[in-house]
Parts: sequence; C-alpha cells; structure tokens
Amino acid sequence: MSQVNVKVLNREYSLGSTACGVLGVVSFIALTVAGAYIRIPLPFTPVPITLQTFFVLLAGAVLGKKLGSLSQAGYLLIGIFGLPVFTGGLYGLARLFGPTGGYLIGFVLASYVIGKLLAADEDASYPRIVGAMLVGLTVLFAAGTFQLTLVMRLSLQNAVAMGVLPFVMGDAVKLLAAATIYQRVQKRARSVYPNP
Repeated sequence: MSQVNVKVLNREYSLGSTACGVLGVVSFIALTVAGAYIRIPLPFTPVPITLQTFFVLLAGAVLGKKLGSLSQAGYLLIGIFGLPVFTGGLYGLARLFGPTGGYLIGFVLASYVIGKLLAADEDASYPRIVGAMLVGLTVLFAAGTFQLTLVMRLSLQNAVAMGVLPFVMGDAVKLLAAATIYQRVQKRARSVYPNP
C-alpha cells in the first residue's frame, strides 16, 4: 500500500492510501454541504444559486471518478437519512424527487464524468481540464433540466430558461476557478488519488 506524507503543524504524518481516500471523500462531502449553505434563491425558479457546483467539479477532478462520485453519493445519503445538508437546510428522500432532485443526482454523474475524462492524463493542459469540467457541468444541467420538465410539467424551453440560463455566467466563473485550482494541484492530486 502506498504512503502519503502529510504535514500538520510542522509535524509529518504518514497516511495509507485508504486513509487518504476516506479523508478526501469526507472533505468533499463537507465542502458540498458548505456550498449548499452559500445560497441565493431566485424568485422565478425553484433552483437556487449555490457554491455546490464548484465543489462538484473539483471533487471529480481531484479525487477521480470513483472517489469523486462516492463523495457526492455520500452527500446525498447523509441528506436522505436526515441531516439538513441540502439547500435551505432541507433533507429527506423526497428532495430527490422534487424539482431540484435532478441536480442532486447530477452531482454524482458530473463528478464521475470529470474524473473519467481526466483519468488518463496526469499533466492535463488547462483547456483539457476546462473541457472535462464543461462536459461534467453539461451532464449536471441535463439531469437537472430533465427532472424539472417532469416534476413541474414544463416544456424543455421553459425548463432551460428556469434551470440553466440563469446560472450560465456564475457557473462559468466557478468552472474557470475550479480548473485553475486543479491545474495547480493535479500532480499532487494524482500522486495521492491515482484515478485508475
């Protein structure tokens, strides 16, 4: 089993790959929860602006397809089982079947897709990172828009107007920020989380 050295308060500790995986998954669950509480509701749509997509993009890139999607699935599970971690302090299985449930499911799908697209490249260029994150974000929006059409009985055009267009500019900024961060840490990330 590979070892990773971690420095905390000037003391160095050696962690096994399993411990690093658990630490990474738990960290991104916590970050996604925090992102849910950074929330701006919009009066014309049930979908709020949050910081969650930023952490979903990074989870897939940093942790890879398996651990990244596991972190987002873990986030969903703790919300389903009663912790108030969804936007607005909400929880429960019903959230997955509501208007914004498709976005929650999209978190898992997007992080997997991003990890998969970046898996073969340990030194991805910035355009490649942006492209992978853009594909992941598209998957997230597709899942969210699909569920909006079903739950709210909207046309595809109205669902896109409510669930995609208001978020394009903000999510573009989040994507570019996430890609910049990942480009700087990708070699270290791949040494800790190999992403086979």
